[in-house]
Amino acid sequence: MTSSRLIPLIIASALFMENMDSTVIATSLPAIAKDLGTDPIVLKLAFTTYLLSLTVFIPVSGWMADRFGARHVFRAAIAVFTLGSIACGLATSLGELVAARGLQGVGGAMMVPVGRIILLRSVPKSELVDALAWLTIPALIGPLVGPPVGGFITDHFGWRWVFWMNVPFGIAAIILATALMPDIRVERVPPLDGRGFFLSGIGLSCFIFGLTVMGRGLLPGWTPTLLMLIGAVFIGFYLRHARDTAEPILDLRLTRIETFRAGLVGGSLFRIGVGAVPFLLPLMFQLAYGMSAFQSGLITFMAAAGAIAMKLGAARLIRRYGFRTLLLANGVLASVSIAVMGFLSASTPYVLAVALLFVGGFLRSLQFTALNAMAYSDIDHAQTSHATSLYTVAQQLSLSLGVVLAAFVLEAAQWLRAEDTLTPADFTIAFTVVALCSLAAVFQYAALSPQAGASVSGKKA
Repeated sequence: MTSSRLIPLIIASALFMENMDSTVIATSLPAIAKDLGTDPIVLKLAFTTYLLSLTVFIPVSGWMADRFGARHVFRAAIAVFTLGSIACGLATSLGELVAARGLQGVGGAMMVPVGRIILLRSVPKSELVDALAWLTIPALIGPLVGPPVGGFITDHFGWRWVFWMNVPFGIAAIILATALMPDIRVERVPPLDGRGFFLSGIGLSCFIFGLTVMGRGLLPGWTPTLLMLIGAVFIGFYLRHARDTAEPILDLRLTRIETFRAGLVGGSLFRIGVGAVPFLLPLMFQLAYGMSAFQSGLITFMAAAGAIAMKLGAARLIRRYGFRTLLLANGVLASVSIAVMGFLSASTPYVLAVALLFVGGFLRSLQFTALNAMAYSDIDHAQTSHATSLYTVAQQLSLSLGVVLAAFVLEAAQWLRAEDTLTPADFTIAFTVVALCSLAAVFQYAALSPQAGASVSGKKA
C-alpha cells in the first residue's frame, strides 16, 4: 500500500478515536453524574476541561513536532490520550475526572495537527488530495455515530467502557506509527515563542470556552460574556505581539498566501454550518419528532456513509474541475444540503430522508477534502508546522461557533414564541441560518485564480 494510503489510515485511526471520544461522552453524562454523585450540569462544566487543554496546546503543537520530531510527538500524543482515557475510566470523583480529561486534552491537542504535519511532509503534493480524503472521514463520522454508540456502551457495559474502548485503538496506532511512519526532521528549529504561547493560550481558551458554554446555563450570569471579552483582549495583545515577532507561534503572515487564506477564511465560514449539523440533527429528530437516541442515530449515520463514499471520487473531481470551480459549485450545493435538513419532517419518507443525508454527507466531505488540500498546496515544508497550528485553531473556533450560533437561533425562536418547547419550524430557521454562513464562503473562493493549487489538483490549464 502506498504512503498516500497507509499513512493517512494510521493518522485517521487516531483522529477517529479522538472524535468518537469527544461525542460518545455526551450520551453518558447522566450515568457518570449518578455514579460519581454529582450534578450533570456541573459534570458538563468539568468536561470542558478537555476543550481548554485542546485550545491551549494546539498552538504549540507545530513547534513540538519540529523540535522533537513529528513521529515521536505523534506517538507520545496517542500515549498521553490513551493514558488519560484509562484514568477517566478509573475516576472515582469529580476532581479525578477533571484531571484525567485535562490529560486527554493535552494528547488530543497534539494528535490532530501533528498527524497532519506528518501527512503533509511525507506524501507528494500530487497525491495529497487522495491522502487528505481519508482524514475528513473521522471528523464527519465521529459526531454522527458517537451518541448512539455511547448510549449502547453505557447501557450494556457501563460508562467506564466509553473511555476504556480507546485503549486497543491507541495501542494499535502507536505500533503502526512506530513501524510504518517516516521519521521526518527539519534542519532548523526556531526558539519557542513563549510570550506568544502565553497570550494565545489565555486568549483562545477564554474566548472559545466562553463561546462554548454561552446560553447553556453552565456558568452564572454574564460569566461567559466576560470570558469572551477577556479572551478577545488577550488575542488582541497576541496580534500586536505577532506583528513585531520574527517567528510567532501562530504566524498570521501565512494568510498572504492566496490558497492558504482561502482555505482558512472560506473553510472557517463553511465549518460554522457543518459544526452545527451534529448538534441540530439529533435534537430535531428527538425533540421535534419524538425519536429515540438510537433511532435518530440510525438515520444520521447515513451522512457519515456519504462522507465515506466521497473518498472514491474526490481526486478525480478535483483533477477535472480544479479547486476554484469545484469549491464554488460544490460549496453552493453543500450549503443547500445543510438548509434542506431543516425541512425534513415526521411525514418525510424514510428513503428520501436517508438519501438527502447521504448526499449531504458526500457534498460536505468533498468540500472539506478540497479545502484542506488547497490550503496546503502552496505551503512548503518549512512552513508546514506553523500553517497546521493556525489552521487547526481556526477549525476549532469555527466548529464551536457553529454550535453556539445554532443554539442561539433555537433559543431566539423560542423566546419570540414565548414557549419553552422546540418546534420543527425552529429547526428550519436554525438550519437555514447556519447554511447561509457556509454559503458566504463562496465569495472567498470566487477571488481565487483559476489555476489556484494546480500543483496539488493536477488540473491542466
